[in-house]
Amino acid sequence: MKKVTMAAAIFCTAFLFSCVSNKKLKLVKAEKEDINTQYQQLLAKQQDCESQLSKANTQVENLNQQMAYLKENNTAALKQLQDLSVISASQAESIKKSMENIGAKDVYIQDLQKSMARKDSLNMALVMNLKGAIGDLNDKDINIKVDKGVVYIDISDKLLFNSGSYTITNQAKVVLGKVAKVLLNQPNIEFMVEGHTDNKPIKNNCIEDNWDLSVKRATAVVRVLQKDYGLPAEHMTAAGRSEFMPIADNSSADGRATNRRTRIVILPQLDQFFKLLEKPKQ
Repeated sequence: MKKVTMAAAIFCTAFLFSCVSNKKLKLVKAEKEDINTQYQQLLAKQQDCESQLSKANTQVENLNQQMAYLKENNTAALKQLQDLSVISASQAESIKKSMENIGAKDVYIQDLQKSMARKDSLNMALVMNLKGAIGDLNDKDINIKVDKGVVYIDISDKLLFNSGSYTITNQAKVVLGKVAKVLLNQPNIEFMVEGHTDNKPIKNNCIEDNWDLSVKRATAVVRVLQKDYGLPAEHMTAAGRSEFMPIADNSSADGRATNRRTRIVILPQLDQFFKLLEKPKQ
């Protein structure tokens, strides 16, 4: 009986222990599943955090790149502004100097124009005086004009010389005397006497060729102006042009007659203009 009771007690104990163990196992499994669920949730959160962190890192990297780009642009912009300020200052100074130079040049040009206008007026007065002194002489024999600021007096050789000669006629001396009277009233004036011929060759005992004839006629006029009428020799130049500066066609008799002439050229006073052209002293 005792054995049966003991066996029953052992069975009951084992049964009870088995029941308790199953409950604990279920609890453990439940806890395990709960922990596993929590772990999965935490893992998902971790992955989400890592994903967000990765995005954040990417954004930070992009922001860093943008910051670097902005810094670079800012540096370049500052340099450009600095350069611009330097250029502007330089340009302003240059413009200022240019305006000053323009102002000075404008005054200089105005002075030069006034001087040229004054010279033109003096030339016109000289021409009027010459024409008035000569009177009603035939225009074909003597022509007085102004061309590009230079006064020219053309005297036909038929009025001055006999054909093929360089001896001045008495009639020519009267005309040269009238010209000399006007020129004497201009003490600073300088002039050149040019001899011109046609293209017909000439050669005799006294004359070698047209060069020789043109020079001899020019020097003959200069001598009369100096010795007979007192014009200063240092203000005169004699030159021969021969046949090489025609003003008419040499193929006709009239054209050749026009080309045979003596020209008095009133020389411009270049020294005065060179002084005007000199750079003003600062």
